[in-house]
Amino acid sequence: MTTTIAFATLLETFFTDRLLRQKRASPHTIASYRDTFSLLLRFTQQRLGKAPSALALDDLDAPLISAFLDDLEQMRGTSARSRNVRLAAIHSFFHYAALRAPSHSVLIQRVLATPSKRYDRTPIAFLTDVEIEALLAAPDQHTWLGRRDRTLLLLAVQTGLRVSELSGLCWQDITWGTGAHVRCQGKGRKERCTPLRKDAIDALRAWQREAQSRPEKPVFPSTRGGPLRRDGVAYLLTKHAATAQQHCPSLQGKRVTPHTLRHSAAMTLLHSGVDSAVIAMWLGHETMDTIQVYLHASLELKQQALDKTTPVNGKAGRYQPDDDLLAFLKSL
Repeated sequence: MTTTIAFATLLETFFTDRLLRQKRASPHTIASYRDTFSLLLRFTQQRLGKAPSALALDDLDAPLISAFLDDLEQMRGTSARSRNVRLAAIHSFFHYAALRAPSHSVLIQRVLATPSKRYDRTPIAFLTDVEIEALLAAPDQHTWLGRRDRTLLLLAVQTGLRVSELSGLCWQDITWGTGAHVRCQGKGRKERCTPLRKDAIDALRAWQREAQSRPEKPVFPSTRGGPLRRDGVAYLLTKHAATAQQHCPSLQGKRVTPHTLRHSAAMTLLHSGVDSAVIAMWLGHETMDTIQVYLHASLELKQQALDKTTPVNGKAGRYQPDDDLLAFLKSL
């Protein structure tokens, strides 16, 4: 078997054997890895003048991988975080290659030594209660699409489901009556149940009566009857956020994405005094570390902590200058 054939076979078995059979990776993971290697092979073809099927494992050395990652940032405008996602997929393949092609161990170790890129972590974006109300009021309730969209937005900000979990939700995944909840399968194929508030239950029941769909049908269908795609959810959210901005000035300049609604659900729970461990379980996070970003983003909680640091013989609360001139100097 030649090196070229071994590489092509190696890449195919990485998807079919390692990802699909052994790890049972989700369709989203498969799609992400597929896109990474499609980009890498096209870049390699342009750089080396070789067709992807003619490449050898030796061609994919550490300098070429680094050049590919640099090209993603410079030519495609890829962020450092997305760059690291692509690198993680490449690392996963080379970990697999280390078992199947030990004769290339030196090359493989050099590629695996390629580090992730550090990036500035900005505070997460979330919506306040007023902004959430403005967003929920944006869809036109006189139309089928408007009623569908408002139900979807209400469920998103109350449950914190990921966009893939929302779009994949079927009527059979909703349990009514006492302890009403939605059941979904999140990352890592972990199934979790999220309780529903009364307003979400009422909205879903009304939407179910209108949809009259079978249990296996999507809760939020597209106009063609199939489940809404990720880009469809992003489009309707952008549209309604633009409408909400007209009545809620604080939304202007704020980029509202499906993940913003997930963050908003987490912040609502946090401000309501829900324990961080419960929020992590609610959102389906692997570890508690992820929840720390919400603690860092909450100015309200920081203010509450500041209010507890009372000066000696003083009253609790933020210091306020008692003179206009002092207030002016304080503002500089």
